[in-house]
Amino acid sequence: MPRLKKTIAKVKKEPPVILITNDDGVTAPGIRNLAEAVKDLGKVVIVAPDKPQSGMGHAITIGSPLRMQQLHIMDGVETWQTSGTPVDCVKLAVDKVLHGKPDICLSGINHGANHSINVIYSGTMSAAIEASIESIPSIGFSLLNFSMEADFTASKIYARKIVEQVLKSKKLDKHLCLNVNIPNVEASLIAGIKICRQSYAKYVEEFHQRKDPAGRNYYWLTGEFKNFDKGKDTDVWALEHNFVSVVPVQFDLTNHALKKQLETKFKF
Repeated sequence: MPRLKKTIAKVKKEPPVILITNDDGVTAPGIRNLAEAVKDLGKVVIVAPDKPQSGMGHAITIGSPLRMQQLHIMDGVETWQTSGTPVDCVKLAVDKVLHGKPDICLSGINHGANHSINVIYSGTMSAAIEASIESIPSIGFSLLNFSMEADFTASKIYARKIVEQVLKSKKLDKHLCLNVNIPNVEASLIAGIKICRQSYAKYVEEFHQRKDPAGRNYYWLTGEFKNFDKGKDTDVWALEHNFVSVVPVQFDLTNHALKKQLETKFKF
């Protein structure tokens, strides 16, 4: 009796779905450069705000309708603009564009730093954190240059390196979220990539009071950035020494060390 040969059907592996968003707006150079850096690593879909949304933090739109429109900004990249915040973009992408969760969510490349305390205010990082809440591995990218004419050459190189690492790594935390900042120097001057903790640094702020033509007061927020953390394992230290900083962040804001102290010291 002839031996039966088992035929194993080869299952074609689908490319990873890469969702990209930002807080500078869908037409910002940073998001285009990020898409260009990773577009051959999977199926790239952009869902981003139709206007700048910097400093929005984790805001969501409640009480007014959201609008979404498809447009073309890059060949081979499905692109949508929305009237919502960066967090709205992630929610809409999952529910109405992708009809499911992407393999990874990338946010940026932000025009300006999101190190230290900036992560709290950042729309870029809030979009990444929203994806993390939904168990979608996520990375927020920022370049320490606010200019719309910034050179993203080095950012593209290092963004791709980090995305490749995440895509090929297995058994990572399902809520993985990385805050990546890139120094504003040429690629040849970057010292490497450093895994860091968030520095205790912030803006010492004040409001400048002025008067409008009608004589009424108005205010401009200003401030000076100050680093109160002298550690050499922080994102600020790394960036000052031309390293790309990578800080793992989380949405659980519980101070676990303080929780243990309170359980011992507080008597109710």
